[in-house]
Amino acid sequence: MTQIATVERILDADHAEISVPRKSACGHDCEECAGCGVTGTAVKARAENPIGARPGQKVVVESSTQKMLGIVALVYAIPVALFLIGYLAAFALSGSVGVQYATAVIGFVLGIIFAIRYDRRLRAQGGLSFTIVRLF
Repeated sequence: MTQIATVERILDADHAEISVPRKSACGHDCEECAGCGVTGTAVKARAENPIGARPGQKVVVESSTQKMLGIVALVYAIPVALFLIGYLAAFALSGSVGVQYATAVIGFVLGIIFAIRYDRRLRAQGGLSFTIVRLF
C-alpha cells in the first residue's frame, strides 16, 4: 500500500518520522456533502529513509498491505465475530432473549478488549513499518 506523507524530522541516518494523513470512508468531497466537521488528522510513524528525504518534504511511503489487512481484520472482525458467537451460543443453550443479548454484548466487549491490547502490543513493537520510496 502506498500513501503520501510529510517528513516531520530525521530520527537517525536511516529513519525519519513521517506524518501520514488518516484516510476516511467519506472521500473528503466536502462540496458534495452536508459536512461532517471532521478535519484531516494525521498519524505519526517511523519510516525507513533510504532516499535521504529531509524534513518538510512530501514523500511516497509504502507499507505492507498484507499486514495492514490483517490488522483491519483483527480490529473489526474479532469483536463482531465474538458478538455473533456469544449470541448464537446463548441461543442454542438458553431460550431467554435477555441472556442472548447479554452474552452477545459480553462477547463484543471481549473483542474490543482484545483489539485494544493487540493495538498496544503492536505499537510497542514499532507498529506498521513504512519505507520512503521516492519524493512526491
